[in-house]
Amino acid sequence: MHHRLIAGLALALAASPAVAQDRTLTVYAPDYFASEWGPGPAIKEAFEAECDCTIDYQTGDLLPRLKLEGARAEADVAIGFDSTEMKQARETGLFAPHGVDTGALTLPIDWDDEVFLPFDWSYLAFVYDNEALDEVPGSFEELVAASDDLRIAIQDPRSSVSGLSLALWAEEVFGDEVEAKWAKLAPKITTVTPGWSEAYGLFTEGEVDMVLSYTTSPAYHAIAEEDDTVSAAIFEEGHYMTIELAARLAGSEEPELAEQFMQFVVSPEFQSLIPTSNWSYPSALPQAEWPEGFQTIAMPEKAIWLPEDEADAKRDAAIEAWRQGLSQ
Repeated sequence: MHHRLIAGLALALAASPAVAQDRTLTVYAPDYFASEWGPGPAIKEAFEAECDCTIDYQTGDLLPRLKLEGARAEADVAIGFDSTEMKQARETGLFAPHGVDTGALTLPIDWDDEVFLPFDWSYLAFVYDNEALDEVPGSFEELVAASDDLRIAIQDPRSSVSGLSLALWAEEVFGDEVEAKWAKLAPKITTVTPGWSEAYGLFTEGEVDMVLSYTTSPAYHAIAEEDDTVSAAIFEEGHYMTIELAARLAGSEEPELAEQFMQFVVSPEFQSLIPTSNWSYPSALPQAEWPEGFQTIAMPEKAIWLPEDEADAKRDAAIEAWRQGLSQ
């Protein structure tokens, strides 16, 4: 019965010039976001159900593409910026205010930026197998001082946002001593990979004891794999906080749709999809409403967060300290 009504309605709409063309919201996003295992498909389905429009994801390296295209960019919205990229993204001059009431956000820090809107976040952490690793460092200092038999995989800060966040984290914890700390940690770093997935694959294959990842990684194993053997080491100095962002393009040909999507980002419908599709903390959902697997994972007591100007100013020095320390 219903399929006949739908078929008849489709024919009627096709015959009507006034409604023949659907509106399309073009969204630039990283590859992971729009993949079948990422949050994109479910977000697309949920938003299209309320917007009477179609989302067209165009994927790839987000910031390099926007810098290359400039004002020629076809996007209405860009989603998937890491907070370490904020200053570079802002300096493109391509974005308009999001117009969203940020009072809905539930981040552990205050956020009032008018352009970039957080949609999820996590803490950087060293993840390990709790059945295989007997001595778990309780601080960054203890990690540095651990036995050189410990095998760690990290990401390169020159090619990876998680690697860059680690360099900034170490800079904040150790200050002027950071290069010497990297030199002491170096014998334990068995692999430096271009990106997160390569490093995490080494961990899941048992090639390393610890891997640079996020405090939310154990939730994936607990929920998706029913595996409670993966944990995140919690450091007393605090953990570097990473945030993923969305922004709308000033040159959008569908500004009303773009504004509607930005409002949707902080809605319960969007936010409830984040934990078990992007395996991160939702940015605008009270902790009591997080999935059960997220309620039980360890979290640090202190967030380390650098505003964009400070992070950008420390970026080159943090990378150079990492490079010099590991080369000794």
